[in-house]
Amino acid sequence: MTSATVLPKIRRVVPRSRNIEAVLLLFVAGINAFELAQIQLSTIEILRPDFWLYWLPLAFASFVIHLILRRRASEADSLILPLGVFLNGLGLAEIYRLDLAKIASGATDLFAFKQVIWTVLALAATGAVIWFVKSHLVLRRYVFIAMVVGIALLVSPMLPFIGRNINGAQLWIGIGPLTFQPGELAKIALVVFFAGYLVTKRDSLAVVGRKILGVHIPRARELGPILAIWALSLVVLVLQRDLGTSLLYFGLFLVMIYVATGRAIYVVTGLSMFVAGALVASRVMTYVGDRFDAWLNPFDAERYDAIGGSYQLVQGMFGLAHGGIFGTGLGGGLPQLVPLAESDFIITALGEELGMVGLFAILACYLLLVSRGMRIAFTHQDDFSKLLAVGFSFVIALQCFIVIGGVTRVVPLTGLTTPMLAAGGSSLIANWIIIGLLLRISDSGNKRGDA
Repeated sequence: MTSATVLPKIRRVVPRSRNIEAVLLLFVAGINAFELAQIQLSTIEILRPDFWLYWLPLAFASFVIHLILRRRASEADSLILPLGVFLNGLGLAEIYRLDLAKIASGATDLFAFKQVIWTVLALAATGAVIWFVKSHLVLRRYVFIAMVVGIALLVSPMLPFIGRNINGAQLWIGIGPLTFQPGELAKIALVVFFAGYLVTKRDSLAVVGRKILGVHIPRARELGPILAIWALSLVVLVLQRDLGTSLLYFGLFLVMIYVATGRAIYVVTGLSMFVAGALVASRVMTYVGDRFDAWLNPFDAERYDAIGGSYQLVQGMFGLAHGGIFGTGLGGGLPQLVPLAESDFIITALGEELGMVGLFAILACYLLLVSRGMRIAFTHQDDFSKLLAVGFSFVIALQCFIVIGGVTRVVPLTGLTTPMLAAGGSSLIANWIIIGLLLRISDSGNKRGDA
């Protein structure tokens, strides 16, 4: 027996990618412990036992997922899980830091312990996806069911009795004291639907139809879904008062249809339709117009002092300026001065305490996470797997652009939350499920490549 035949067998028995992942998880756990220790020493000047409450659950749950991957998906990507754990741990540490500031001021609306619970539930959902979904291709059987589920989740906040209006947006459903944002799960269902639909209709969308001025125009029945998604995004904008979610869904569909067909006409047409709809909305709907005014004129005195004006945005910008290049250090800034710093504006809280260098490091982690997702798409031969991986990766990328662009005045504020970092269970669970599905897709792609 030669080494050429022995080495592949050894590689299958001892998955090198899992060993790399284990080392990275140990490194990430150490970084997370350092973050929490620095926060306690900077703010209360003592290490307290509740350090373990905010460190141990995430560290333990991440290694449980690692063991599940060894058993069920041994060839899955080795960087995605450590990147997700790092971002989740960093966000949890900053939320805990904000809680300490609130406790010092006598406030009672704390989020860190809730975030620990949501983190454990989110990682449990990831483990369930990896354990029970043996192949992502099974999702192709449920394409139209995914469409129905996605639309049902989107419209559920508008139902009587269970719909909840929080901070002016109709995005939540509630049962008793528990609230959940179903739109976060809807984006997963819609990615599955878009991938399945576009694989089936790709040729019709790419080459069939009339040719006008050298451009193929698809038939009306092929354009129907595009118009339906455009209308759905406007419904979300009008009835749920949520510009960010509307932009996320429509942008996701445009990217996936471009990847499926390779035709830029869809992107140009789609962006024109969305910009036109957004401009009309900014003139007709007061809350959309206020967002644009706060974006364009944040330092205007009248806009700054208005209810729902630019105060939050300006305070976030001041926080980023206070942090400078290297930041004040975890626990050394004043991020609690920014309203909703634990959720919508956690990027400015981290930017103040970690500085521009720290923000670039966070952006590099997101870039690496998205690039690994794109790499997963390239390892597959079938179009459904490619579109699924691209769709899930782009969901994370577009959320980052919309949120970080909003707090830095690149685009208007939208209300979306930063993936993995921000407080909130709905977004955290949805994004960890996306990570679980990317791990499952990568496992099948790498095994096929080895074969």
